[in-house]
Amino acid sequence: MHKLTFYVPVDSAEKVKSALFAAGVGKIGNYDSCSFETRGVGQFRALKGANPTIGNVGVIEKVEELRVEMVMDDTIVKEAVMALKKAHPYETVAYDVIKCVEV
Repeated sequence: MHKLTFYVPVDSAEKVKSALFAAGVGKIGNYDSCSFETRGVGQFRALKGANPTIGNVGVIEKVEELRVEMVMDDTIVKEAVMALKKAHPYETVAYDVIKCVEV
């Protein structure tokens, strides 16, 4: 299994999670649509050449976001990342994928 963690504006979270669930992410045993969320504030400044969804080039922005964590089978990692990037509102998505080790 792998764990996918990403950051998303609160008002876009359900759309992104739905796309990932449709791609098969978030299945644990006999359950699906599994995720964990933590609310926080993301900060960024778009540089010249960027096309920000929120804010303006050259200005530091602070956005209420969710950190969302989900697990997925090893076989769908690439498809999951593609689904995340397609559904996410940001031009550049902050995410990581970590291999889980069985004990």
